[in-house]
Amino acid sequence: MKPIQDRVVVKPAPAEEKTKGGIIIPDTAKEKPQRGKIVAVGPGKDGIKLTVKVNDVVLYGKYAGQELNYDGKDYLIMREDDILVVL
Repeated sequence: MKPIQDRVVVKPAPAEEKTKGGIIIPDTAKEKPQRGKIVAVGPGKDGIKLTVKVNDVVLYGKYAGQELNYDGKDYLIMREDDILVVL
């Protein structure tokens, strides 16, 4: 996969299975993860290169990105502007 312009491809972290106290979270109550690892980066837009790079772990908005299933794996395609912080 090679994203275009200022887009990045993110592999979302798996949803939490248990709370810190050990309580198992049912599938219906699991929240969509807001953390992931960048797997591909576009070349940038209007001559401005992206500040994130492959293998960066990032936090993004709750409704950010377009979901994609590629080769049986789930990914998100989003603009660099949707990324809130690099961890």
